[in-house]
Amino acid sequence: QVQLVESGGGLVQAGGSLRLSCAASGSVFSITAMGWYRQAPGKQRELVARITSAGSTYYADSVKGRFTFSRDNARNTAYLQMNSLKSEDSAVYYCKAEFAFSSYWGQGTQVTVSS
Repeated sequence: QVQLVESGGGLVQAGGSLRLSCAASGSVFSITAMGWYRQAPGKQRELVARITSAGSTYYADSVKGRFTFSRDNARNTAYLQMNSLKSEDSAVYYCKAEFAFSSYWGQGTQVTVSS
């Protein structure tokens, strides 16, 4: 099992930046991939960015060039640097850790971008 704790959300003006953190504890050595998802009110949860243990990354088209997913393996922490934020980026952001046969979610952190 693994526990995930997100932080770094908040209120920011359009055009601003935030950095989200996802601290993992537990059986982190078995993680095959990690992802950041977001869910806005009335919408389905969507994948924002994902990185595999091999280092392959994926970004949703809506965030390419603005968001960067990185990891600090020594701290077992993943980061989502979000720049040039737009009002449509407002959502609850969730961190997800994937294993071979299961996955775990964090509790989420709210990001609100004011226009």
